[in-house]
Amino acid sequence: MAAANFERALALVLVHEGGYVDHPADPGGATNLGVTIGTLSDWLGRPATKAEVKALTKVSVAPIYRRNYWNAVRADELPSGVDYCVFDFAVNSGKGRAIPSLQRALSVADDGKLGPLTLAAATSKDAGQTIERICADRLAFLRRLSTWPTFGRGWTARVEGVRAEAMALAAFAVPTVSVEVAPLPPPVANRSQSSAPPAGPTVQTGGLGAWLKSLFLKKAA
Repeated sequence: MAAANFERALALVLVHEGGYVDHPADPGGATNLGVTIGTLSDWLGRPATKAEVKALTKVSVAPIYRRNYWNAVRADELPSGVDYCVFDFAVNSGKGRAIPSLQRALSVADDGKLGPLTLAAATSKDAGQTIERICADRLAFLRRLSTWPTFGRGWTARVEGVRAEAMALAAFAVPTVSVEVAPLPPPVANRSQSSAPPAGPTVQTGGLGAWLKSLFLKKAA
């Protein structure tokens, strides 16, 4: 499907996430490259410090993004463009918001369980339409948050950027075409043999023909 899109999607996410911030109005607390101090603590299995958050690099956060977000929304199995759209939503608001939004966009039950039914619907639906619906749903959710007056302008810019990049990924996706392989025909006989005329009846020179010839010669003598 879109397994090769992770690195591209992560690079786009990190552009939106930016560097180290510790905004008092942000409930996530100290954050660097989109990884909050709480997320890093879960990853390390112990309380992380702000210094450790500040020291994060793109290389060190990549495995966190892949396991916690990309794999969590089964992005490798989603169409190109839809994978990035859902991935970024999960990073920004959690997979508990991103997966039901995907399901609503696909008109399937929004139970938050990303199983075969949801994946089949995602594959069969137009990727561009799915992306548009997810982004609209995402903005509607963000507008309901109490922190919208503080972060609304930035969130709007992010969602619009995600929509544009996701649509571009969907537009340039290489479709997977199933090819039926027909069985090989039986081998053709050698042309020189097949074009040869059928053999005529065998003419025997002995027997009755020989007797008549000898009788004719006797009369002539």
